[in-house]
Amino acid sequence: MSQPEKVRVDKWLWSVRIFKSRTIATDACKSGKVKLEGVPVKAAQQIQIGDVLEVRKNGFNFQFKVVELIQKRVGAPIAQTCYEDLTPEEELNKYKAWFIGKAAAEQREKGAGRPTKRERRDIERFKKNQF
Repeated sequence: MSQPEKVRVDKWLWSVRIFKSRTIATDACKSGKVKLEGVPVKAAQQIQIGDVLEVRKNGFNFQFKVVELIQKRVGAPIAQTCYEDLTPEEELNKYKAWFIGKAAAEQREKGAGRPTKRERRDIERFKKNQF
């Protein structure tokens, strides 16, 4: 099977795992959050190798250079070889600072059960003062 010369932008963004679903990628295009050379693109816009896409996602601006065109969703290690991340360093730092501490779930002592109403209020008060 030969590699396509052009692919729809929404399909490519979904297949390289920038967006979780193709519908989300299409909606991002419709709302002007995806740009090709500074110009907002429609979901059906055809892209080719070498194009630079600007994607606004979760309040962060990412830039990706198309290295390989694919139409099917692939695993993350393969997907990362299909684009080059050109996102500016300060934007990456802002994203990393936001992301730190989001993955770990809160822990309670084993056997302690659910927090009581009073404990829950204390926890919420503590969290509010932390941030």
